[in-house]
Amino acid sequence: MSTLAGLKAATSLSDVAHLLHFKPAALSYILFKLSMAAKYRTFDIPKRQGGTRTIKAPTDQLKLLQEKLSVLLQDCLDEINEAKKRKDKIAHGFKRRRSIVTNARQHRHRQYVFNVDLQDFFPSINFGRVRGFFIRDKSFELPDAVATVIAQIACHDNSLPQGSPCSPVISNLIAHVLDMRMVRLVSAVGCTYSRYADDLTFSTNKKDFPREIAKPDATTPHVWVPGAELQRLTAHAGFSINPAKTRMQYRTSRQVVTGLVVNQKINVRDEYRHNVRAMVHSLFTTGKFDLYGPVKKNGVVTIEKREGTLNELHGRLGFIDSIDLYNKKNAQPPQTSAELSKKERMYRQFLIYKDFYMSERPVILCEGDTDNIYLNYAIRSFAVQFPELAEIANGKITLKVRLYKYPRSATARILGLHDGGVSALSSFIATYKRDTNKFTAPGQKKPVIILYDSDTGAPKIRNAIQAAKIPVTGTEPYVHVVRNMYAMPTPLLNGNKQSKIEDFFDAATKATVLGGKTFNDGNKFDNTQHYGKRIFAEHVVKARANSINFTGFQPLLKILEDIIKDHAATVSGVAARQVP
Repeated sequence: MSTLAGLKAATSLSDVAHLLHFKPAALSYILFKLSMAAKYRTFDIPKRQGGTRTIKAPTDQLKLLQEKLSVLLQDCLDEINEAKKRKDKIAHGFKRRRSIVTNARQHRHRQYVFNVDLQDFFPSINFGRVRGFFIRDKSFELPDAVATVIAQIACHDNSLPQGSPCSPVISNLIAHVLDMRMVRLVSAVGCTYSRYADDLTFSTNKKDFPREIAKPDATTPHVWVPGAELQRLTAHAGFSINPAKTRMQYRTSRQVVTGLVVNQKINVRDEYRHNVRAMVHSLFTTGKFDLYGPVKKNGVVTIEKREGTLNELHGRLGFIDSIDLYNKKNAQPPQTSAELSKKERMYRQFLIYKDFYMSERPVILCEGDTDNIYLNYAIRSFAVQFPELAEIANGKITLKVRLYKYPRSATARILGLHDGGVSALSSFIATYKRDTNKFTAPGQKKPVIILYDSDTGAPKIRNAIQAAKIPVTGTEPYVHVVRNMYAMPTPLLNGNKQSKIEDFFDAATKATVLGGKTFNDGNKFDNTQHYGKRIFAEHVVKARANSINFTGFQPLLKILEDIIKDHAATVSGVAARQVP
C-alpha cells in the first residue's frame, strides 16, 4: 500500500500513530497530556531589515512527531505529483529537489523582476484551515478524525508555528491554490511566476510590466504597488500582501531573487563574497573572525557583531561553492576543468584549516571508506585497551579519533580526496605544507595520520613523503612528515614484505560466504563467484561486528595510539619551551 493510500485508509488517532511509527498512547500523551510550556519554546529573533520574527520551536518529543508527519506528507505530495504528472515547478521553498537556486533561475535575463511578500504567512494558516484542507482537498479527502489529529500535531495557538518541521510542507499544500491562480494570471499577461514560502516573484521581458500584477505608485517615483487583480486573487486564496515589502527591479540595476543575483547567471552578491573573504583572512592570521549574527542578552535576541564559529564560516563558503558549481554544470558547454578556481582554492584552504590544522581530534585518512568501517569496529572492540582511540561512558563507546570519510561531496571534491586511493593521498601529502603555510594562528594540536597499505601502491606514498625530505623505507612503524602530519603503513606480518588492511581479519571472517559467493579483496575478480570489499565491509564487518575477532588489528591500533602520544608529547614540549 502506498503512503497516500495508507493515510486515506486511516480512520482514527491510532491509525495515524502507526503511520508515524508512534505508539498510540505516546501520540495521545503528546497531544493531550503535555502542557503548552512542555510542547514549545517561544522566542523572537530580529530581522535584518528591522522588526522581529516569532519562533515557536517544538521540544524534542513533539519535534520528532512533526518531523515524521513532514516526511509522510512529503511522500504523499510526491505520489500526487507523479500520479497527476505534475512537474511542480512553481513552489520551491522547503521542497525536495528544490532550493533558492531553482527558484531564482527562472527569472534570469528579464526586463522586470517584481517581488512581493505575503503578510504573516504561517500565522494566517489556522487550525480550521489545516483541518478543512485535509478533509476537502480531492487528493486527500481524509476522515474528520484523521484531519483533526494532523491539525493537532501541526498547529499551536490556532496557527502553524514558525519553527515546526511540518509547517513548511503543510503551508505549501494549502498555498497550492494560490499558486494555481497565479499561474493562470501570469499565463494571461505574459509573465513568469514562482514562490519560495511567503516570497512571490514575477518577471517578464515585455516592454511594459502588466498592470494586473503591479503598477507604478502615482505619487512616489520608482515605487511600484501590487495590481488590483494580484491583490484580489491573493485575498481569494486566503492570504494578503505585505505592502511594505514590494519591490520592482529593472534590468539596468541589480536584480535579486531569494538572495541571488539573476541579471545574467545565478550569482552570490559581491558584498557577501567580499565579507566571507575577509572572514577567512582574519581566521588564518588571528584564529578568529567576526560576523553579524543573533546574540541573546537578558533573554532578548538581537543581531550584533560577534565572533563567528568555524561551522558558520563553513556554511557560507559551502553556499558560495554550491552556486559556482551550479553555474559550471549549467554552462554551455559545461565547464569540466579539474583545476580549482581562486574561490575554490580559498575554500580548500579553509577546509585544511578546519578539518586538519585545527582539528579537535586526531584525524585518520585511509585509502578508502571501507577501511573506515574496519577501523571503526576494530577500535570499538578494543576501546578498553586503547584509551587514546576511544572512551567508554555510561556503557556507550565514543571514538576519540576522526575517521575521515570520503563522501561524494563538495568537501572531498575541493580537497582532491574524492573517494580516496593512493593517488589522492599522495597529492594530499605533497601539498600539505604549502596548504598550511598561510596559517599563522596557533593550531596543530592533534595529528593527521595517513594510513596506507604496504602493497604495490605504497611506493607512490613514500615518494610523496621523500619529496618532503623525509627518509622512509616503509619498514618504519610511522614517520613524521611535516607539521602535524604523520604517515603510517599497515604493519608487516610474519616476515611478509607486503600487507593490506584486510590481512588483519582472521581467516574465518574472510571465509564468510554470502549468496554462494566468497570474498575477494582484489580490484579485479569474477563477480559471479566472488564479492568485493564494499560488500565485505557492509554485510560482513558492519553486520556481524559483535561476533568478529578483531585481535589481528591490535598491532595497527597500537601504532595509531603511539603516534597520538608522540604528537601530544611534541606539542607539550613546544608549549613548555614557549613559556618564559
